[in-house]
Amino acid sequence: MTTITPTDQRRRVQQLFDLTGRTALVTGGSRGLGLQIAEALGEAGARVLLSARKAGELEEAVAALKARGIEADWIAADSSRAEDVARLAASAIERLGHVDVLVNNAGATWGAAAEEHPLEAWDKVMNLNVRAIFLLSQAIGRDSMIPRGRGRIVNVASIAGLAGNSPEMKTLAYNTSKAAVINFTRALAGEWGVHGITVNALAPGFFPSRMTAGLIERMGIEKMAARAPLRRLGDDEDLKGAALLLASDAGKHITGQVIAVDGGVLAAGTVGGART
Repeated sequence: MTTITPTDQRRRVQQLFDLTGRTALVTGGSRGLGLQIAEALGEAGARVLLSARKAGELEEAVAALKARGIEADWIAADSSRAEDVARLAASAIERLGHVDVLVNNAGATWGAAAEEHPLEAWDKVMNLNVRAIFLLSQAIGRDSMIPRGRGRIVNVASIAGLAGNSPEMKTLAYNTSKAAVINFTRALAGEWGVHGITVNALAPGFFPSRMTAGLIERMGIEKMAARAPLRRLGDDEDLKGAALLLASDAGKHITGQVIAVDGGVLAAGTVGGART
């Protein structure tokens, strides 16, 4: 009879989260939530490829990852442009050999009252937040994951895609786009499960970032944090655990799901500052 020691048990659990030998492509990976997720995957052993529009920011992000002992590289691409998405997918597969984990994080927001929302702003948000995710998932799935019979896709949505807004928020296009990301996740998970591909979404609450800087400045950190039962905003590590779960073998039986990482905002019904 084989005796399993506590050390063996810990090792088995750790192996479920181990990404050694895996590859990951992270869009919007030069800063903020994308870089946090890239750190998590890299710290678990993955070779990480970052994408964003600005080469300078990508160089800095990759240097920071390498300083932590993470194997990392970058490709500059504007995910709102279909031709750039096609180039990114092809270059990522060529450079990595294949893509085990795709993290669709690149996104944009726009603040405007619904009755005055510019069409070009609506299109900008939808092109980056929805169309780009479709195009990149399609290309990576078709050319890398489906032929290999395995893959992990993690889409970064938002709790804004799961609830409405209070009058002062005025982020109609963003909320709509993130709701689309959530149902895209569910629909693709249903279709691609037969290929051994899991598709899940993270729905962050409020994290300090360039995207949320204006809102936090206008409302104040204390007021924003007060909306969450945990009385805090997200920090530089709060997405790591959930992202690693969905990207690793620990999450191999999870697909079509949305994990809110929001300090309890959804549970309290205080998205947008009012009861939902």
